[in-house]
Amino acid sequence: MNRDLPVSFREQRDLLTRRQLFGRGASGLGLAALSSLLGANSLAAPNLPPSAGGLPGLPHFQPTAKRVIFLCQSGAPSQLDLFDPKPGLQKWHGEELPDSVRMDQRLTGMTASQKSKPVTASSFKFKPAGKSGVQLSELIPFTSKIVDQLCLVRSMHTNAINHDPAITLLQTGSQQAGHPSMGSWMSYGLGSESQNLPTFVVFISGGTPGDQPLMGRLWGSGFLPSRHQGVKFRASRDPVLYLSNPPGIDRARRRAMLDATSQLNSLQAELIGDPEIQTRVAQFEQAFRMQRSIPEVADLSSEPKHVLDLYGPEAQQPGSYAANCLMARRLVERGVRFVQLYHRGWDHHEDLPSSIRNKCLQTDQPSAALVQDLKQRGLLKDTLVVWAGEFGRTVYCQGKLTADNYGRDHHPRCFSIWMAGGGVRAGLVHGKTDDYSYNIVESAVHVHDLQATILHCLGIDHQRLTFRFQGRDHRLTDVHGNVVKKILS
Repeated sequence: MNRDLPVSFREQRDLLTRRQLFGRGASGLGLAALSSLLGANSLAAPNLPPSAGGLPGLPHFQPTAKRVIFLCQSGAPSQLDLFDPKPGLQKWHGEELPDSVRMDQRLTGMTASQKSKPVTASSFKFKPAGKSGVQLSELIPFTSKIVDQLCLVRSMHTNAINHDPAITLLQTGSQQAGHPSMGSWMSYGLGSESQNLPTFVVFISGGTPGDQPLMGRLWGSGFLPSRHQGVKFRASRDPVLYLSNPPGIDRARRRAMLDATSQLNSLQAELIGDPEIQTRVAQFEQAFRMQRSIPEVADLSSEPKHVLDLYGPEAQQPGSYAANCLMARRLVERGVRFVQLYHRGWDHHEDLPSSIRNKCLQTDQPSAALVQDLKQRGLLKDTLVVWAGEFGRTVYCQGKLTADNYGRDHHPRCFSIWMAGGGVRAGLVHGKTDDYSYNIVESAVHVHDLQATILHCLGIDHQRLTFRFQGRDHRLTDVHGNVVKKILS
């Protein structure tokens, strides 16, 4: 570091943030992709192991999972119609929800003023599945076939009653924007297992006009260094934006441009002494390697027919949930740490019977196939798969209840998720709701508990993975969260 620089200049230099520097220097390959591509050999983070780019001392203990695939079902699937059978509702169907069950709990503005709140039994049949005999809906026959590989949690709950704060809480540990996503925390703590691929990858599928939007903050790095944000893959010829060379620029010319840029940046780094400049050099170099690695991983033509058939008829349709599930497997087997899939369209305030059937047709087979595929390849044992929405659905009908149609409002008090692999117990049902699937009566699991448990499977003590920002130490679980030890193998 040049100590001859004026004090005021040094102070201004030291005040440069990572985002400010990147914002001034973004060009060519695109900052949005590049800022999260720094993996091994990072020059940006002092005292980090150069082989991984993670924090020293992590993992805190022996992990049961090395990587995570999170299948986020955006819009909130109805637990009453998929995972939490309540046969007793048939005798109360159409009757008013008792006040003793509701207990003046908060409702959304969509049904708070609705005069009648009739109990609505599911129109779908449940039947026992697998050796464990777990009752699952007829809508998910493929999931039923792998139920003995799953840990089904029927006692999830959350604080938020509307979509945006709820999914933000699920993904970042806070209802407020600006906090790092779960994948970003894992990138920050554990670093990368691949030199040629991002640490954290995001896919989005499904959805129609009117569905709940998905904001970039759900996979953003928040106050963590921006290199930890998720890289969004697209359903196009170029999966990562700005990664391809522009017309007239071949690989040799790109190499020459990077070499020249590296020399200029080295001169600037020598003058200013800011390690972020070297970080930028490393990011460009990794992006150069990714120009070959990304097209290879995105090319599904190498997959045999029996694998494509396993994922279903949409497996070769770019951007479909099935194709994204298959891509998730290809990415984790190549060292990607965290893969986040979002599938939109589960917000069924009306016309639920037909809408949820369509969603299950899109997601049931690929979700089950992913678990099967990982297991067949020996990857499930150290890959944690999570299937979850942001909250549940009410037992009472939103709008008019008819003989063959109903809708359900938002319900944060209880919902169901499933997990597989990576250190969770297979064939287990954890938690229980009341006869109306309205309140939890046994083994409640908060969203923060889920986050703490996911980190635990990765060998991370959620209370010790922190980042100091604005005068205090922050963590994914804020000041909450307990590891759900009963679901661990």
